[in-house]
Amino acid sequence: MRYKTLYKNTLLNDIIPFWEKHSIDTQYGGYFTCLDKTGKVYEKEKFIWLQARQAWTFSMLYNRLDKKESWLKIAKHGIDFIIKHGMDKDGNFYFSTTREGEPLIQPYNIFSDCFAAMAFSQYAIASGDEKIKELARRTYNNILKRKDNPKGIYEKNTGAVPLKGFSLPMILSNLVLELEGVLEQEEVEKTIDYSVSQVMDVFLDKETGLIYENVLPDGSHHDSFNGRLLNPGHGIEAMWFMIDIAVRRDDNVLIEKATQTILNILKFSWDNAYGGIFYFMDSKGYPPQQLEWDQKLWWVHLEALVALAKAYEHTKNPEVLEWYKKVHDYAWTHFSDPENGEWYGYLNRRGEVLLDLKGGKWKGCFHVPRAMFQCWKSFDKIEKE
Repeated sequence: MRYKTLYKNTLLNDIIPFWEKHSIDTQYGGYFTCLDKTGKVYEKEKFIWLQARQAWTFSMLYNRLDKKESWLKIAKHGIDFIIKHGMDKDGNFYFSTTREGEPLIQPYNIFSDCFAAMAFSQYAIASGDEKIKELARRTYNNILKRKDNPKGIYEKNTGAVPLKGFSLPMILSNLVLELEGVLEQEEVEKTIDYSVSQVMDVFLDKETGLIYENVLPDGSHHDSFNGRLLNPGHGIEAMWFMIDIAVRRDDNVLIEKATQTILNILKFSWDNAYGGIFYFMDSKGYPPQQLEWDQKLWWVHLEALVALAKAYEHTKNPEVLEWYKKVHDYAWTHFSDPENGEWYGYLNRRGEVLLDLKGGKWKGCFHVPRAMFQCWKSFDKIEKE
């Protein structure tokens, strides 16, 4: 079977029907994300960033694939819940609520806000709702205000070692493209410039060609757990954001640099003993502080597939295709569940299913459908050529 057909069929006949069937809370609004391997709800807490991600997914599919009213209705189901229950009085987004929408966990970082902004933007495009469009813009501006101190009063670091994190510039590089329809063009270009310079000049290490999770303000490295931390999935995901920006700007140099970085990270983080990509690594090979460092996670492998598909689409580099096949064979053999639908999220180092959930606190309706869509579209272009 051709890759294009595999991704298209899996998205439309497996992944989306799984979430349509099992995740909609018809009583209180929003979505259930804690689903066992068959789709049964095992926990009713609602995580706002996953509510937003699912609302984004169905809005995006409506906008870019098919104007199905059922998809728009499902997106609205999440948007309405987030607006009604997801925000505090200052417009910051809670981490989670009860099933009914009572706040459970405070807005301790701005990642819920980032995904809410993405969801509002896509839904505003789909529905034409000007109020939601304004809410997307307001949420984005609130994120920018907090970008230098994203955790605010919840920041654990005392400042003795002033490390800055990779997550925010990485997310902004994708978020700003998602919000292009609601922001001024000057703002879009300014944020793209900031994100590219942070990702490719500050967090990308010139010597190793690897992306570090935390660096000192001048971009140098601190010899500590956090200073040596690598998150291969993050680095690879950011590179396909960079490729999207490069294509938009017709910047072949950036495409090549991002492609080489994908290859660098994969060579460093591939588990030669059991296959798959490590979750966390220490740049010097010391024991990482994360006890789950050697687990194999669904999103890491899906982001690698998207990044490799895009890199191959734009470079036709045979080494990229070799790595694509390697990651593809591992991911589809180990994560996909043809019996019950959707993908498992968590494997142990040997590639055995560690948790047989299909959704939880961190896994929802986002990485799998987004990757299926992105790979389908890349391979559609590749196969046409």
